[in-house]
Amino acid sequence: MANAASGMAVHDECKLKFLELKAKRTFRYVIFKIEEKQKEVIVEKVGEPTQSHEDFAASLPAAECRYAVFDYDFVTEENCQKSRIFFIAW
Repeated sequence: MANAASGMAVHDECKLKFLELKAKRTFRYVIFKIEEKQKEVIVEKVGEPTQSHEDFAASLPAAECRYAVFDYDFVTEENCQKSRIFFIAW
């Protein structure tokens, strides 16, 4: 069903892939694409947990719009392993 504000529907797979990334850390990133003909947001690509942010950046097209979530791992000054999920509009 389309969102009343935008007229754009979101495929069920988008939510499922995001929840897998968030809860299970199944993916490093998920890239979403707007499918103009169906007026729907779909999953275009998922990145394996071993992939880096360079792999993610290489997956984005140079001249087209995409949306993505990226699971970024880092170590704090206190030597604690942390992770943050970023939403990216490309």
